[in-house]
Amino acid sequence: MADFTFYLFAITTVLAGFLVVVARNPVHSVLWLILAFLSAAGLFVLVGAEFVAMLLVIVYVGAVAVLFLFVVMMLDVDFAELKAEMAKYIPLAGLIGVIILLELSLALGTWTTAAGVELLASPQATPEGTHNTAALGAVIYDQYFLLFQLAGLILLVAMIGAIVLTLRHRQDIKRQNVLAQMYRDPAKAMELKDVKPGQGL
Repeated sequence: MADFTFYLFAITTVLAGFLVVVARNPVHSVLWLILAFLSAAGLFVLVGAEFVAMLLVIVYVGAVAVLFLFVVMMLDVDFAELKAEMAKYIPLAGLIGVIILLELSLALGTWTTAAGVELLASPQATPEGTHNTAALGAVIYDQYFLLFQLAGLILLVAMIGAIVLTLRHRQDIKRQNVLAQMYRDPAKAMELKDVKPGQGL
């Protein structure tokens, strides 16, 4: 049963990630991305990292994916025009992809665990009596505290950027002018009409 569950989550993650790239509708891409995140969270649960799995669901599905979906739906970007110009960026995109693959191969080739940290195969407590969630917290908030705070600042900047992008001032949309309402002259704000019986305005 465990093997079947692993292959189910793994195949779903790979297929969802592939559909994120090839989907024509950006909203559909975000939905496939959410499915990929949920499947990856299931894989983390299988290896005993239930805390990381819950973080993946709460942070990525509950915040990042929803924020991205909000930006895609609110920006009203002409994706047909963007796709028409995509061909001229293919060489640059291919170069960036090769560089990323080289960096990943170098990182995975020299991968070592931090000192004093052991990979857990089950969510049970360690022989020392420390749960894997507590051990992970000790590593994050002790050895990698500054990097953890930097990641939080990056997410904050991304959220502020998404809000700024949606606050575009268009000429054809009537917006509220608070200062004009505060400094208006009450004598000019309303006009009284003496309507005679049987007459209209």
